[in-house]
Amino acid sequence: MTLYDLKPRFQNLLRPYAQRLAEQGYTANQVTLTAALLSILLGAFLCTFAAWHILFLLLPIWLFLRMALNAIDGMLAREHGQKSTLGGYLNELCDIVSDAALVLPFALLAPFSPFWIFGVIFAAVCSEYAGVMGPLIGASRRYDGPLGKSDRALVFGALGLWTGLGLPLFGRLFWLQPVLIVLSIWTAANRVRRGVREHTSSTG
Repeated sequence: MTLYDLKPRFQNLLRPYAQRLAEQGYTANQVTLTAALLSILLGAFLCTFAAWHILFLLLPIWLFLRMALNAIDGMLAREHGQKSTLGGYLNELCDIVSDAALVLPFALLAPFSPFWIFGVIFAAVCSEYAGVMGPLIGASRRYDGPLGKSDRALVFGALGLWTGLGLPLFGRLFWLQPVLIVLSIWTAANRVRRGVREHTSSTG
């Protein structure tokens, strides 16, 4: 069970906005690229001004908005005839780049460290790649947990809120980094295992 399982309800709330964007001529790829660009800009901004902890309040706000944009671009693609091969590439690549950009600023905050934050980013990329590999073996795109994209957004959104409110970053928070790495590896393993099982079941 991950936050991804709540996506259908979230989409129902956003469907009128997707309909409006489609009527105005906006495309799924435009929404995807816009969300990625703004994520990169915010990540760079927070890295530049990491000493101003109050700015990290922007992170939970943007992560929620980005989640909404990700849901909207999917609805535009599926429900308004905008699904494309290029869109499939952009959707996966932009998500990975955006996630990395938004996690990176924490490398500049003690007790976190560049080494461990890069490890968190690398493990997250591996877990997403494991999910993307599903269709290549004849299974579905896997979104299994325990630490999917939405769950990572919740963790780092909460950290951004904590930091932005000026609450102390206790030294023991250091251990969150290896825990996230282990959870990402576990997620990758689940996606591989269940993807293989799905393919085996479908081929009899």
